[in-house]
Amino acid sequence: MIHIPAGTFMMGADNFYPEEAPRRRVSVDAFWIDETPVTNRQFACFVDATGHVTHAEMAPRIEDYPGMLPGMDRAGSLVFRKTSGPVDLAQPGNWWHFEFGADWRHPLGPDTSLDGLDLWDHPVVHVAWADAKAYADWAGKALPTEAEHEYAARGGLEGKDYAWGDALAPGGAMMANYWQGLFPFANQCLDGWERTSPVKSYASNGYGLYDMIGNTWEWTADWWIDRLADADPRKTHGACCTVSNPRGGKLRDSYDPGKPAIRIGRKVLKGGSHLCAANYCQRYRPAARHPEMIETSTTHIGFRCVARTS
Repeated sequence: MIHIPAGTFMMGADNFYPEEAPRRRVSVDAFWIDETPVTNRQFACFVDATGHVTHAEMAPRIEDYPGMLPGMDRAGSLVFRKTSGPVDLAQPGNWWHFEFGADWRHPLGPDTSLDGLDLWDHPVVHVAWADAKAYADWAGKALPTEAEHEYAARGGLEGKDYAWGDALAPGGAMMANYWQGLFPFANQCLDGWERTSPVKSYASNGYGLYDMIGNTWEWTADWWIDRLADADPRKTHGACCTVSNPRGGKLRDSYDPGKPAIRIGRKVLKGGSHLCAANYCQRYRPAARHPEMIETSTTHIGFRCVARTS
């Protein structure tokens, strides 16, 4: 783990997506954070020690998912499949497919394996929030808050769009694993990877942390809230007021208003993934954030842990 000193920074962004605004001054206490995302090798040690069964390995119950189609009550997870050409980017179902038998051991479906794909040192995927929390508990750690993750991802840089500066690819250099080209059908793979990459494939940030941006999204401890300013009960934000150690929203406020029949909370994801692209999801930035239902597992969501010093 890497020690992150206590400090104050400007969290959020006003020049990208509305859910990142407003920028406001936040302070965080010192903490330790994993140098890399948790890998398949590390997660296997946890499973061997505890017998943990992930959410993707358990069949969903019909009573928990109103409107579930017949035959969908089988274990599985969401797998990204590249399309053959341009598609409607407002319809994620064009590239996300629920694969029966897909889980952390079988990332692309039941006929694939970590050995066959040589993925032991890649971030573990197909982990729901509860799986990440269970690992953190076993390791004597915790999941980071949104503020802790963003502060660590910035690596000590202030006022920069990216974790490494103002340019996405300075001098043409690939600084993280993200999608180059037109998503979801034309990945130029300038970074060398079509899907996830081994941890430490790219340079570390200013704190010595790897893969805080790109590769896989990472679960945090915080319930989703639409406006960052609303996470502070005093409703203050901006350069004049510093919010200390914000802890996100409340469960009841995190439900997806577009799916009123499904009362499943959403947590904040941070860091972006290998599927973020200039034409679809410019979330390969420290300020970027995304809501995800806690029971969701996919080929592009992983996690890392923290240990707080107080």
